[in-house]
Amino acid sequence: MNFDLSLFEENTAKMNITLSPDRIELLDSFAALLTERNKTVNLTAVTDARGIAVKHFADSLSPMSVCDFSGSPKVLDLGTGAGFPGMPLLIANPDIKITFMDSIGKKLDFIESALNALSLEGETLNCRAEDAGKDETYRERFDIAVSRAVAPLNALCEYALPFVKNGGVFIAMKGAQASGELEGAQNAIKTLGGEVISQKGITLTDGERNLIVIKKVSPTPREYPRTPAKIKKSPL
Repeated sequence: MNFDLSLFEENTAKMNITLSPDRIELLDSFAALLTERNKTVNLTAVTDARGIAVKHFADSLSPMSVCDFSGSPKVLDLGTGAGFPGMPLLIANPDIKITFMDSIGKKLDFIESALNALSLEGETLNCRAEDAGKDETYRERFDIAVSRAVAPLNALCEYALPFVKNGGVFIAMKGAQASGELEGAQNAIKTLGGEVISQKGITLTDGERNLIVIKKVSPTPREYPRTPAKIKKSPL
């Protein structure tokens, strides 16, 4: 095994998530691809078996504890990096229609090669969120958006919510500091057409996680998302 299976199952059990043996095998294959490619391309700092089990795999599956991924929802993984949380979510839910978005092409190249190697289907999009969010091909087209990108929640919502269709949800994957961020993001969430419907804390073996689920209740005004400079200068 290229990841610590017992530690993975210990953590997913806390979330009432169970994968079949064939899905476990695919996760293991993905772990092998990740560690091998990381020898030549800087994809992630976490490549040990325990870290992959918790930080990459169990953490990535945590949105399944707050959202139904059954059927064939259109899912956006915003700021996916080396494929997290999107690849584990796709392995666990192979019928989802997923788009992996990132501004770093070499990471998307790895995801494409992993999709091919594992016979999985997914789209990669090498683009910045502030550009793709204004593109009618992607704007308000997704049932579910997920992101564990490191950004303040008010900024993350401005990047993510324009992609979510009315009635869809954005799941922000945050750490222990989520409550403070959520309080400071209330105006942004309302302005962008969202409404918080749940917040769930999860304790994994390496620390606290918080999942903030925001439902899209009205269209995002056309002026959003703004440029990163404007978001930083005048946060919502």
